[in-house]
Amino acid sequence: MSGAKGLTQGIAPRVLLATFALGAAGGGLFTLAGVPLGMLLGSLLAVAVAAAAGVRFFGQVPAVPQGWRLVLMPVIGVAIGAGFPVDFLEQAARWWLTLLALVVFVPLAHLIGWGVYRHIGRVEPRTAYFAAMPGGFFEALEMGERAGADMALLVALQFLRLILCIICIPIAFALLTGQLVGSGGGMDWPGAGEPLLAWDMMVLGLAGLGGWWLAAQLRLPAAVLSGPLLLSGLAHVTGLTAAAPPEWMILFTQWVVGTALGSRFAGFGPRLLWLALRLSALSVVLMMVLAVAIAMLLAGPAGEAKLAVVLAFAPGGITEMSLVALSLQMSAVYVTMHHLLRIVLAVIVARIGLRFLPGPARNP
Repeated sequence: MSGAKGLTQGIAPRVLLATFALGAAGGGLFTLAGVPLGMLLGSLLAVAVAAAAGVRFFGQVPAVPQGWRLVLMPVIGVAIGAGFPVDFLEQAARWWLTLLALVVFVPLAHLIGWGVYRHIGRVEPRTAYFAAMPGGFFEALEMGERAGADMALLVALQFLRLILCIICIPIAFALLTGQLVGSGGGMDWPGAGEPLLAWDMMVLGLAGLGGWWLAAQLRLPAAVLSGPLLLSGLAHVTGLTAAAPPEWMILFTQWVVGTALGSRFAGFGPRLLWLALRLSALSVVLMMVLAVAIAMLLAGPAGEAKLAVVLAFAPGGITEMSLVALSLQMSAVYVTMHHLLRIVLAVIVARIGLRFLPGPARNP
């Protein structure tokens, strides 16, 4: 029993089932309506609205253990790895310009966020500083807590940065291209149509679990995603397998991720949520304007589509942006590599700038 309680973090099984049922209903409706990434967005919004409104299942708010998202992240890494082209190194050699642009983008985006939160929202300095980090959700929360930030507001601001990107980007891309994308238009990615034999399942399983373990040992950023991606890419480039996780598994992952993210809105009061939503929306819009400007300048030299470059610089979470890239049939490998570097740079820039932060607590 203790193991089961640890797995569900004290959440009653019937509350867990009700939360996932609500997520499935929202995801199913959005998918039938042809909404881009319908299973992800529908489950997220359905559960988020219920959680924020104080809806209770059997006396408890909607809840999902956040660690459950991690269990499925290797699926996304393995699926992205299936798209590694044989000429990956040749293509990657053209990415240096946009990778280098991240060195400029990250501190500028952090400065933009700081300006919005500190000077427009009048948020106290430590909370504004860590909320402005354009990457590294968990790292921002950890450093902010050690520095004495207002954790309720910090969580809300950082979390809404991720959510707004997840919701707005697929819809904006669909409006710009005039085509349904992701689960709204029928997903297709390299290897998705290949038969999944026992050998393929073994190779993909080893790439997912072994890659996660290896990346964790090497302390790579986002090890749960980056390790499976790299080992899966190696397996596909060397011809060990041509298969990829099936569509139902990606949809299942979207459902779990969306439901888990939506449940995070529980406990956010209306006043806090409205303040965080206004400030986060302005911050994300300004960061996306910067991302679009970079895409207009550098997409051609990098040999990538403008929308792929925009997605590579979008200030969302690496897991969620990689899932968006995969479902939108973008250059998922290109996008994910940039988000890995963005996280590393965001943490480095935050630590460097910490010495200039007002207040007594400066060494998280």
